[in-house]
Amino acid sequence: MSENTLTLEKRTETGKKLKALRAAEKIPSVIYGGQDTPILAASDYNATEKVLHTAGYHSTIDLDIAGKKQLAIVKNIDIDPVSRRIINVEFQAVSADQVIEATAPIVITGFDSSDAAKLHLVYLQVMEEIDVKAKPSELPEEIAVDGSQLAKAGDKLTVADIQLPKGVELADKEMSKDQVIANVYDPAAEAAAREAADKAAAEAAAAEAPATEATEAAADGESAESADKE
Repeated sequence: MSENTLTLEKRTETGKKLKALRAAEKIPSVIYGGQDTPILAASDYNATEKVLHTAGYHSTIDLDIAGKKQLAIVKNIDIDPVSRRIINVEFQAVSADQVIEATAPIVITGFDSSDAAKLHLVYLQVMEEIDVKAKPSELPEEIAVDGSQLAKAGDKLTVADIQLPKGVELADKEMSKDQVIANVYDPAAEAAAREAADKAAAEAAAAEAPATEATEAAADGESAESADKE
């Protein structure tokens, strides 16, 4: 079972009445699956925020719904765009022997001991998470990808470098093994390239300025000449 536990109470408030519920430091939630109709519930804001921070979308949660136990995963979290507070949570009920999908964060390990790190190169992680399938007890908290063999600028880690734990598989069977997770680059070289590009752009702008001024002067002269003739 999950190490995360959250106590909820059933609610009847819906629609505009949820405003008062949130004002009372409660988060409304819905639990889907496991029965014919979804369960409307609510829970203490601070307790819910703490559990959601720990579990995220990749760990199961033991829900205690008015005394009834239910294993679940987070399906969706709604955040207020202004206050950035949680305003609603959707849970998906699951069973211990059911294979489910979840999102796991990707963590690059071992890079500090790589030849690339010794050359003062760095990596840019372009893929932060990945969807996996497993039974609740086998869902990984994170997917570690070994970066210790990265050696030079241009090296990369791809989906093919992922070593999945036992009982875990990728949710997307069609995902390309060549999809990039992280790229190695030389920050000094990139900074020099940007500086050179900026310099070239400035020189090009400076070279265009006299020509533009000459064209404008000629145009002004032609206008004056036309005015004299008139």
